[in-house]
Amino acid sequence: MVDVAVVGSGPNGLAAAVTMARAGLSVQVFEDADSIGGGTRTAESTLPGFLHDVCSAVHPMALASPFFRAFELERRIELLVPEVSYGHPLDGGRAGIAYRSLDRTVEALGADGPVWRALMEPLLRRLEGVVDFTQGPLLRLPRDPLAVLKFGARALLQGTPAWNLGFALDVAPAMLTGVSAHAIGRLPSPSAAGAGLLLGVLAHAGGWPVPKGGSHAISQALADDLLAHGGRIEMGVRIDSVAELRAATGATAIIASTTPRALVGMAGAELPSSYARKLESFSYGAGVCKVDFALSGPVPWTATDLRAAPTLHLGGSREQIAFAESEVLAGRHPKNPYVLAVQAGVIDQTRAPAGQHTLWAYTHVPAGSSRDCTAEIIDAVEKHAPGFRDLILASSVQSAHDVGAYNLNYIGGDIGSGAVTMRQLLQRPVVSTEPWRTPVQGLYLGSASTPPGPAVHGMGGWFAAKSALKHTFGLPMPALGVDV
Repeated sequence: MVDVAVVGSGPNGLAAAVTMARAGLSVQVFEDADSIGGGTRTAESTLPGFLHDVCSAVHPMALASPFFRAFELERRIELLVPEVSYGHPLDGGRAGIAYRSLDRTVEALGADGPVWRALMEPLLRRLEGVVDFTQGPLLRLPRDPLAVLKFGARALLQGTPAWNLGFALDVAPAMLTGVSAHAIGRLPSPSAAGAGLLLGVLAHAGGWPVPKGGSHAISQALADDLLAHGGRIEMGVRIDSVAELRAATGATAIIASTTPRALVGMAGAELPSSYARKLESFSYGAGVCKVDFALSGPVPWTATDLRAAPTLHLGGSREQIAFAESEVLAGRHPKNPYVLAVQAGVIDQTRAPAGQHTLWAYTHVPAGSSRDCTAEIIDAVEKHAPGFRDLILASSVQSAHDVGAYNLNYIGGDIGSGAVTMRQLLQRPVVSTEPWRTPVQGLYLGSASTPPGPAVHGMGGWFAAKSALKHTFGLPMPALGVDV
């Protein structure tokens, strides 16, 4: 019998479990899959010796997330931080490069450098306030109102048709659009612009780290800490009923790192009908088709600066990416899709046998699509790296339908566990100052379907644990550091 049962062993579920165990409570985690990690798994999905991240690959929040900072993640695993945060290939052998150094980036952008500085530098100066605002529910008083004003003004400008105001060239707008497209939504829109600005400013702050050996290092560090503080993890166990879980474990609190749809299925009639309807109205976004490549050598980018960039955004100009994303939202597969690619081997040589490399890539597709987009992704890379296709030793593909089947939180292949829109930033999944707490005593929701939303940051689970400690156990938040 335990005090706390956690459903799901992704970053949010493990963050909740670690927090509760550190508070002195007995904790048991239940995972449907045969391995822990959720969106932070790593596997040899193509050939032996080639390590591919199954979902997330690069982690801008690893050094910025308040939870990971409290957990001191950077002391537990090796985070490799590149000098180039991301690159953006363009026609004619050109490329936009976002260096960790804002000054170097501004210089490389030429005439648009001052505009880039005006966007990013004020946010860098108030980075703590920006992170505080973006990593929690919107319905609260911010710690740094001026940071919110600066961030909001920029998000509103970049989220409207006036988004090109001030830019003279095409490189800087394309770079910002490539980052904003991580949100998998309409471009321009304030929600996508907000995501892009946060990721953009982090690129010039702590950078975009790559965990040595793969993203599984993050979930393993969390699991190790949980086990060290008496917690337990059971894998290959699917939870279909809150009532049955409560009866089997005696748990006083249950934290579900699931989608709202799954919570309704598990809790059933325990949920008030009005609350259940709100959860059922929560909408999910477009999906992704994910392809992993085992390569005989590095990707031969025409723009040689791209060869030092772990993360790349392909799709062309600002207008071309916006059109491709609009096609996806209209239920169509774009002919020239946006592609997010990661070549981890440029900074982490453990990912493939000596001299060989991996390429991680996904493209956005309509929700639930069963289409294999390997050819489209190869064409997108080949356009800017002639000879790429000749390097491919093997590949592995997951359609959006496959992605949804692999991880039940990714409904229809939506890796954000819910559409990222302004409505759903306020209502994620309900309008509340404490959306992790359900009306059912002792039942909490802590996943990417709750604030602050998608990304590997552990915050949804951490907030759910904080709520459970306060309302169910009357306990304070524990310290999470290595030496505590």
